[in-house]
Amino acid sequence: MSEVKISAATRAEFGKGAARRIRRDNKVPGVLYGHGSDPLHLTLPGHDLLLALRTPNVLISLDIDGKTNELAIPKSVQRDPIKGFLEHVDLLLVKRGEKVTVEIPVHTEGELAPGGYLLEHVLNALPVEAEATHIPESVTVSVEGLEAGASILAKDIKLPNGTTLAVDEDAVVLQVLAAQAEETEGEEGAEGEEAAEA
Repeated sequence: MSEVKISAATRAEFGKGAARRIRRDNKVPGVLYGHGSDPLHLTLPGHDLLLALRTPNVLISLDIDGKTNELAIPKSVQRDPIKGFLEHVDLLLVKRGEKVTVEIPVHTEGELAPGGYLLEHVLNALPVEAEATHIPESVTVSVEGLEAGASILAKDIKLPNGTTLAVDEDAVVLQVLAAQAEETEGEEGAEGEEAAEA
């Protein structure tokens, strides 16, 4: 897992006005917390943070005011709902060797059996426990040849060494459904209504 270095500065100004000023400078307000320490309010470079957050559960090495270095993982990211820019980030303080619980994306490979089946992602992300500096970016599951009624449980997914499930091992992650034939019935019903109106 890659470690991204980001320079951050502590901030003493709070509130909406201060946050707007920070964002105008292409920076992002954030909070670093964890390990029973007082929350540390930070200002982070917007572009660097945006690039770092493209990797799920990225490990961020924070250089704070050029004095202290801390490791953190993103816990909560707020984005502008329309423009998509970063509004605020919560970072969780972690230590090397420490186990953390995170959710990792589940990717699929392969084709379902012929017959118009649908693949439902019951869990889009798999809760796992891993060492803070070795969090897997994702897991890949083969769905090759699966038919309706087939499901993949959490325990069926091969995890990297040092990573364990943080969810019930019998939890359904993916399941294959038969395609519904309701659409054609709905279309016929609509035609019948039009004819009745005419």
